[in-house]
Amino acid sequence: MALSVLQKGKGRLHPAVSLDRVESSSRSSTSSGSSTSSLSSSSDSESGSGSGGADSSEDEDEDEISQEYLDSLLEKARASIAQKAANNIPSQNGGALEEDVIRLNDPESELEGLPPLDPGTLPPSYITFGKSPYDAPSAIRDLDAERIIESSSSRSVPAPPAPPPELIKSGKPLTKKEKKALKEKTAGPKWFDLPAPAEADLPRLYKEYEALRLRNQLDPKRFYRKDPGEGRGIKGLPKHFAIGTIVPTSTPFGGPSVDSLPRSARKRTLVDELVDDAEARHYAKRKFNELQSSRAARGRGTLAARYAARKPRW
Repeated sequence: MALSVLQKGKGRLHPAVSLDRVESSSRSSTSSGSSTSSLSSSSDSESGSGSGGADSSEDEDEDEISQEYLDSLLEKARASIAQKAANNIPSQNGGALEEDVIRLNDPESELEGLPPLDPGTLPPSYITFGKSPYDAPSAIRDLDAERIIESSSSRSVPAPPAPPPELIKSGKPLTKKEKKALKEKTAGPKWFDLPAPAEADLPRLYKEYEALRLRNQLDPKRFYRKDPGEGRGIKGLPKHFAIGTIVPTSTPFGGPSVDSLPRSARKRTLVDELVDDAEARHYAKRKFNELQSSRAARGRGTLAARYAARKPRW
Protein backbone atom coordinates (compact mmCIF):
# COMPACT_ATOMS: atom_id res chain seq x y z
CA MET A 1 0.00 0.00 0.00
CA ALA A 2 2.79 2.41 0.92
CA LEU A 3 4.65 1.65 -2.32
CA SER A 4 1.70 2.57 -4.49
CA VAL A 5 1.17 5.87 -2.66
CA LEU A 6 4.84 6.84 -3.02
CA GLN A 7 4.83 5.97 -6.70
CA LYS A 8 1.77 8.13 -7.28
CA GLY A 9 3.41 11.02 -5.43
CA LYS A 10 6.66 10.52 -7.37
CA GLY A 11 4.85 10.92 -10.66
CA ARG A 12 3.51 14.31 -9.54
CA LEU A 13 6.87 15.81 -8.57
CA HIS A 14 7.83 19.11 -10.24
CA PRO A 15 11.42 20.31 -10.83
CA ALA A 16 10.75 23.44 -8.77
CA VAL A 17 9.71 21.40 -5.68
CA SER A 18 12.23 21.82 -2.87
CA LEU A 19 14.02 18.94 -1.19
CA ASP A 20 12.35 19.68 2.14
CA ARG A 21 8.94 18.91 0.68
CA VAL A 22 10.27 15.64 -0.75
CA GLU A 23 11.65 14.69 2.66
CA SER A 24 8.35 15.57 4.36
CA SER A 25 6.46 13.46 1.82
CA SER A 26 8.82 10.54 2.46
CA ARG A 27 8.33 10.89 6.20
CA SER A 28 4.55 10.96 5.79
CA SER A 29 4.79 7.88 3.61
CA THR A 30 6.81 6.06 6.28
CA SER A 31 4.30 7.07 8.97
CA SER A 32 1.41 5.90 6.78
CA GLY A 33 3.28 2.67 6.12
CA SER A 34 3.76 2.06 9.82
CA SER A 35 0.09 2.80 10.52
CA THR A 36 -1.04 0.45 7.78
CA SER A 37 1.30 -2.23 9.09
CA SER A 38 -0.15 -1.86 12.59
CA LEU A 39 -3.68 -2.07 11.23
CA SER A 40 -2.80 -5.07 9.14
CA SER A 41 -1.23 -6.80 12.14
CA SER A 42 -4.32 -6.15 14.25
CA SER A 43 -6.56 -7.42 11.49
CA ASP A 44 -4.34 -10.46 11.07
CA SER A 45 -4.58 -11.23 14.77
CA GLU A 46 -8.35 -10.90 14.63
CA SER A 47 -8.71 -13.04 11.53
CA GLY A 48 -7.13 -15.99 13.28
CA SER A 49 -5.14 -18.79 11.97
CA GLY A 50 -7.58 -19.53 9.12
CA SER A 51 -5.73 -17.27 6.65
CA GLY A 52 -2.22 -18.34 7.64
CA GLY A 53 -0.63 -18.62 4.16
CA ALA A 54 -1.87 -15.23 2.86
CA ASP A 55 -1.03 -13.36 6.08
CA SER A 56 2.50 -14.68 6.13
CA SER A 57 3.10 -13.45 2.53
CA GLU A 58 1.77 -9.96 3.35
CA ASP A 59 3.99 -9.71 6.45
CA GLU A 60 7.03 -10.58 4.37
CA ASP A 61 6.19 -7.81 1.85
CA GLU A 62 5.75 -5.27 4.64
CA ASP A 63 9.06 -6.26 6.23
CA GLU A 64 10.86 -5.65 2.90
CA ILE A 65 9.81 -1.92 2.84
CA SER A 66 12.50 -0.71 5.21
CA GLN A 67 14.10 2.70 5.86
CA GLU A 68 16.98 1.95 3.50
CA TYR A 69 14.58 1.34 0.63
CA LEU A 70 12.82 4.63 1.31
CA ASP A 71 16.16 6.46 1.44
CA SER A 72 17.09 5.03 -1.94
CA LEU A 73 13.81 6.25 -3.39
CA LEU A 74 14.48 9.70 -1.91
CA GLU A 75 17.91 9.83 -3.52
CA LYS A 76 16.41 8.86 -6.88
CA ALA A 77 13.86 11.65 -6.54
CA ARG A 78 16.57 14.17 -5.77
CA ALA A 79 18.60 13.02 -8.77
CA SER A 80 15.61 13.29 -11.10
CA ILE A 81 14.83 16.81 -9.81
CA ALA A 82 18.42 17.94 -10.40
CA GLN A 83 18.43 16.44 -13.89
CA LYS A 84 15.18 18.14 -14.86
CA ALA A 85 16.43 21.47 -13.48
CA ALA A 86 19.62 21.12 -15.55
CA ASN A 87 17.60 20.36 -18.69
CA ASN A 88 15.49 23.48 -18.19
CA ILE A 89 18.54 25.86 -18.31
CA PRO A 90 18.22 27.96 -21.53
CA SER A 91 20.81 27.24 -24.21
CA GLN A 92 22.70 29.81 -26.30
CA ASN A 93 20.46 29.31 -29.33
CA GLY A 94 17.27 29.75 -27.33
CA GLY A 95 14.97 27.79 -25.06
CA ALA A 96 12.89 28.12 -21.96
CA LEU A 97 13.96 31.23 -20.09
CA GLU A 98 13.81 30.24 -16.43
CA GLU A 99 17.00 31.65 -14.93
CA ASP A 100 20.19 33.47 -15.94
CA VAL A 101 23.63 31.91 -15.75
CA ILE A 102 26.47 34.27 -14.72
CA ARG A 103 30.10 33.13 -14.89
CA LEU A 104 32.72 35.11 -13.00
CA ASN A 105 36.46 34.28 -13.20
CA ASP A 106 35.77 30.83 -14.62
CA PRO A 107 39.09 29.53 -16.04
CA GLU A 108 37.37 26.64 -17.78
CA SER A 109 34.96 28.84 -19.67
CA GLU A 110 35.57 29.17 -23.39
CA LEU A 111 34.27 32.71 -23.60
CA GLU A 112 36.34 34.91 -25.88
CA GLY A 113 38.05 37.93 -24.30
CA LEU A 114 37.35 41.51 -25.25
CA PRO A 115 39.29 42.83 -28.26
CA PRO A 116 42.13 45.31 -27.52
CA LEU A 117 41.39 49.02 -27.80
CA ASP A 118 44.60 49.73 -29.77
CA PRO A 119 44.08 48.58 -33.38
CA GLY A 120 47.80 48.87 -34.20
CA THR A 121 49.19 50.06 -37.54
CA LEU A 122 46.30 50.75 -39.92
CA PRO A 123 46.54 50.71 -43.73
CA PRO A 124 46.48 54.05 -45.58
CA SER A 125 43.05 55.60 -45.93
CA TYR A 126 41.25 55.84 -49.26
CA ILE A 127 40.39 59.54 -48.85
CA THR A 128 42.68 62.28 -47.57
CA PHE A 129 40.70 65.16 -46.12
CA GLY A 130 41.76 68.78 -45.82
CA LYS A 131 42.79 70.61 -42.69
CA SER A 132 39.36 72.12 -42.03
CA PRO A 133 36.05 70.23 -42.16
CA TYR A 134 34.81 72.56 -44.92
CA ASP A 135 37.59 71.67 -47.37
CA ALA A 136 37.02 69.08 -50.06
CA PRO A 137 39.07 65.85 -50.04
CA SER A 138 42.59 66.71 -51.17
CA ALA A 139 43.37 63.23 -52.53
CA ILE A 140 41.45 60.05 -53.35
CA ARG A 141 43.16 56.72 -53.93
CA ASP A 142 42.44 54.96 -57.22
CA LEU A 143 42.79 51.26 -56.50
CA ASP A 144 42.39 50.23 -60.15
CA ALA A 145 45.25 52.49 -61.23
CA GLU A 146 47.44 51.14 -58.45
CA ARG A 147 46.75 47.56 -59.54
CA ILE A 148 47.58 48.40 -63.17
CA ILE A 149 50.85 50.03 -62.16
CA GLU A 150 51.80 47.05 -60.04
CA SER A 151 50.94 44.56 -62.78
CA SER A 152 52.73 46.55 -65.53
CA SER A 153 55.96 46.87 -63.59
CA SER A 154 58.76 45.01 -65.36
CA ARG A 155 60.52 43.91 -62.21
CA SER A 156 58.70 41.70 -59.76
CA VAL A 157 60.11 43.29 -56.65
CA PRO A 158 58.36 42.34 -53.43
CA ALA A 159 56.67 45.16 -51.62
CA PRO A 160 58.69 46.56 -48.74
CA PRO A 161 57.41 45.62 -45.31
CA ALA A 162 55.46 48.11 -43.29
CA PRO A 163 57.73 50.24 -41.11
CA PRO A 164 57.63 49.32 -37.44
CA PRO A 165 55.70 51.70 -35.21
CA GLU A 166 57.73 54.35 -33.46
CA LEU A 167 58.04 53.53 -29.77
CA ILE A 168 59.12 55.51 -26.74
CA LYS A 169 61.47 54.27 -24.04
CA SER A 170 58.68 52.52 -22.15
CA GLY A 171 57.74 50.54 -25.27
CA LYS A 172 54.43 52.29 -25.97
CA PRO A 173 53.69 53.71 -29.44
CA LEU A 174 53.88 57.46 -29.95
CA THR A 175 50.69 59.47 -29.97
CA LYS A 176 49.77 61.91 -32.74
CA LYS A 177 50.78 64.86 -30.57
CA GLU A 178 54.20 63.34 -29.82
CA LYS A 179 54.76 62.50 -33.49
CA LYS A 180 53.92 66.08 -34.47
CA ALA A 181 56.31 67.50 -31.85
CA LEU A 182 59.06 65.15 -33.03
CA LYS A 183 58.48 66.16 -36.64
CA GLU A 184 58.64 69.87 -35.87
CA LYS A 185 62.06 69.62 -34.20
CA THR A 186 63.77 69.86 -37.60
CA ALA A 187 62.87 71.39 -40.97
CA GLY A 188 63.31 68.08 -42.78
CA PRO A 189 65.99 66.57 -45.02
CA LYS A 190 65.19 69.01 -47.86
CA TRP A 191 66.30 71.88 -45.63
CA PHE A 192 69.40 70.15 -44.27
CA ASP A 193 67.57 69.20 -41.05
CA LEU A 194 67.71 72.73 -39.67
CA PRO A 195 66.95 72.55 -35.96
CA ALA A 196 64.36 74.53 -34.06
CA PRO A 197 66.34 76.25 -31.26
CA ALA A 198 65.11 76.09 -27.71
CA GLU A 199 63.35 79.08 -26.20
CA ALA A 200 66.15 79.56 -23.66
CA ASP A 201 68.68 80.12 -26.48
CA LEU A 202 66.58 82.65 -28.42
CA PRO A 203 67.88 85.81 -26.63
CA ARG A 204 71.48 84.85 -27.38
CA LEU A 205 70.74 83.84 -30.96
CA TYR A 206 68.76 87.01 -31.55
CA LYS A 207 71.89 89.13 -31.15
CA GLU A 208 73.73 86.99 -33.69
CA TYR A 209 70.76 87.12 -36.04
CA GLU A 210 70.49 90.91 -35.71
CA ALA A 211 74.18 91.33 -36.52
CA LEU A 212 73.72 89.13 -39.58
CA ARG A 213 70.72 91.19 -40.65
CA LEU A 214 72.75 94.43 -40.45
CA ARG A 215 75.44 93.10 -42.78
CA ASN A 216 74.24 95.37 -45.58
CA GLN A 217 75.60 98.32 -43.58
CA LEU A 218 79.12 96.91 -43.87
CA ASP A 219 79.25 96.58 -47.65
CA PRO A 220 77.45 99.23 -49.73
CA LYS A 221 77.91 97.27 -52.95
CA ARG A 222 75.69 94.39 -51.86
CA PHE A 223 71.95 94.32 -51.57
CA TYR A 224 70.07 91.90 -49.32
CA ARG A 225 66.37 91.33 -49.32
CA LYS A 226 64.45 92.49 -46.26
CA ASP A 227 63.57 89.81 -43.73
CA PRO A 228 59.84 89.32 -43.00
CA GLY A 229 60.42 89.41 -39.24
CA GLU A 230 62.50 92.58 -39.19
CA GLY A 231 61.56 94.95 -36.38
CA ARG A 232 59.58 92.37 -34.39
CA GLY A 233 62.34 91.39 -32.00
CA ILE A 234 62.59 87.78 -30.85
CA LYS A 235 59.11 87.06 -32.20
CA GLY A 236 60.34 87.81 -35.71
CA LEU A 237 62.90 85.01 -35.68
CA PRO A 238 62.20 82.12 -38.04
CA LYS A 239 61.09 78.82 -36.55
CA HIS A 240 64.00 76.76 -37.92
CA PHE A 241 67.38 78.42 -38.40
CA ALA A 242 71.05 77.92 -37.64
CA ILE A 243 73.97 80.36 -37.69
CA GLY A 244 77.27 79.22 -39.10
CA THR A 245 79.61 79.21 -42.08
CA ILE A 246 78.78 77.06 -45.08
CA VAL A 247 81.89 75.18 -46.16
CA PRO A 248 82.14 73.18 -49.38
CA THR A 249 83.79 70.12 -47.88
CA SER A 250 81.89 67.63 -45.74
CA THR A 251 84.62 67.54 -43.09
CA PRO A 252 86.38 70.91 -43.23
CA PHE A 253 88.40 70.36 -40.09
CA GLY A 254 89.12 66.68 -40.66
CA GLY A 255 92.18 67.34 -42.79
CA PRO A 256 94.20 70.14 -44.42
CA SER A 257 92.16 72.19 -46.88
CA VAL A 258 92.28 75.63 -48.46
CA ASP A 259 88.77 76.42 -47.29
CA SER A 260 89.50 75.44 -43.71
CA LEU A 261 90.17 78.39 -41.46
CA PRO A 262 93.18 78.13 -39.19
CA ARG A 263 92.59 78.32 -35.49
CA SER A 264 94.16 81.77 -35.27
CA ALA A 265 91.71 83.13 -37.87
CA ARG A 266 88.60 81.81 -36.14
CA LYS A 267 86.58 84.15 -33.99
CA ARG A 268 84.16 83.50 -31.19
CA THR A 269 81.15 85.21 -32.73
CA LEU A 270 79.90 86.29 -36.11
CA VAL A 271 80.33 89.97 -35.24
CA ASP A 272 84.02 89.46 -34.52
CA GLU A 273 84.50 87.78 -37.88
CA LEU A 274 82.74 90.61 -39.72
CA VAL A 275 84.68 93.33 -37.92
CA ASP A 276 87.95 91.54 -38.54
CA ASP A 277 87.49 91.82 -42.30
CA ALA A 278 89.90 94.45 -43.74
CA GLU A 279 87.52 95.87 -46.35
CA ALA A 280 84.64 96.04 -43.92
CA ARG A 281 86.88 97.73 -41.36
CA HIS A 282 88.03 100.36 -43.89
CA TYR A 283 84.46 101.10 -45.00
CA ALA A 284 83.20 101.32 -41.43
CA LYS A 285 86.00 103.74 -40.52
CA ARG A 286 85.21 106.01 -43.48
CA LYS A 287 81.50 106.07 -42.66
CA PHE A 288 82.27 106.80 -39.04
CA ASN A 289 84.41 109.80 -39.98
CA GLU A 290 81.65 111.14 -42.23
CA LEU A 291 79.10 110.90 -39.45
CA GLN A 292 81.44 112.56 -36.99
CA SER A 293 82.20 115.44 -39.36
CA SER A 294 78.51 116.07 -40.04
CA ARG A 295 77.77 116.08 -36.35
CA ALA A 296 80.74 118.34 -35.59
CA ALA A 297 79.59 120.83 -38.23
CA ARG A 298 76.34 121.32 -36.32
CA GLY A 299 77.88 121.11 -32.87
CA ARG A 300 79.11 123.64 -30.30
CA GLY A 301 81.29 126.55 -31.55
CA THR A 302 80.17 126.31 -35.17
CA LEU A 303 77.75 129.27 -35.22
CA ALA A 304 80.46 131.90 -36.04
CA ALA A 305 81.79 129.75 -38.84
CA ARG A 306 78.33 129.42 -40.35
CA TYR A 307 77.76 133.21 -40.16
CA ALA A 308 81.14 133.80 -41.78
CA ALA A 309 80.19 131.45 -44.58
CA ARG A 310 77.04 133.49 -45.26
CA LYS A 311 78.87 136.84 -45.62
CA PRO A 312 79.70 137.92 -49.14
CA ARG A 313 83.32 137.88 -50.14
CA TRP A 314 83.43 141.44 -51.57
